[in-house]
Amino acid sequence: MEKRQLFIKKEAIGESGKSPAERTSEELIQYGIVNIDKPKGPTSHQVSDYVQKILHIDKAGHSGTLDPHVTGVQPIALGKATRITQFLLTAPKEYVCLMHLHKEVEEELIRETMLKFTGKIRQLPPIKSAVKRVERTREIYEVEILEIKEQDVLFRIKCQAGTYVRKYCHDIGIAVGTGAHMAELRRTQAGPFTEKDDLVTLNDVQDAYHFYTEENNTKLLLHCIQPIENALRHLPKCWIFDTTIKSVTHGRDVAVPGISKLENFRKGETVAVMTLKGELVAIGEALMSGVEINTKEKGLAINVKKVFVEAVNSTSTQSPSHPSRD
Repeated sequence: MEKRQLFIKKEAIGESGKSPAERTSEELIQYGIVNIDKPKGPTSHQVSDYVQKILHIDKAGHSGTLDPHVTGVQPIALGKATRITQFLLTAPKEYVCLMHLHKEVEEELIRETMLKFTGKIRQLPPIKSAVKRVERTREIYEVEILEIKEQDVLFRIKCQAGTYVRKYCHDIGIAVGTGAHMAELRRTQAGPFTEKDDLVTLNDVQDAYHFYTEENNTKLLLHCIQPIENALRHLPKCWIFDTTIKSVTHGRDVAVPGISKLENFRKGETVAVMTLKGELVAIGEALMSGVEINTKEKGLAINVKKVFVEAVNSTSTQSPSHPSRD
């Protein structure tokens, strides 16, 4: 993940709310995210439903569908955090795939062909897909061949959300003249969540909830459930003054004078608006670049799209709760 330049317009100390690291177990259960290692068999919706039932919460939501036989990273948002999933849906994904060629092919041809299938490619979604079957452009950011053994090719692919790896394998097979299919697939990254990033199983979550409710032991639960803010590590951020929180939760956009510090970003980018204690307030679209905001004294900076906290007054110490605005 790229490291962004930080601009400090005016130093301040936040008094409102609490740091995400200070949230209680109950708060995390109602407003957190779990990085589930999806097993082979259930659908993404079923995995989300399992988590909801294990934790006894009203709702849970996943951030992008995986086929039943596909395993790997499946972030599940809990309770009020489910509204964050739409911002993970569009985040880049990474997979490790085993592709089986229908006949043996020279290794050099495989490498040359897969190199051609990087950058922007055209894809027609499979017949069985969740989207309208119209050819569309998708970007392949990286492809790394890990191993080639006879007719099997193991590779890592980092791609734009909505890329069908099954179709990618099919198209490679056509290009090399032998045909090919996807034999196995595992998702290793979804936005900021990776296999190395506190990946847990459904059994882990079940055990954690048992220890929490039956033995008042929160250690495993705090390991399993992450603050919602962890889902935004891939987004640029700006931090607003406590007095600005009130105006944002009452439906106003973020103006330049309300910003304490910000990361550099481009005009039009999606930006996470944070309290000075690091809590998510809102997500919006940058109306100026980070450089412009840093050099200007007035004007609207962020067009707020979704608010994640209740309408609060400037002295409130409550944590994020039901959103006040879509």
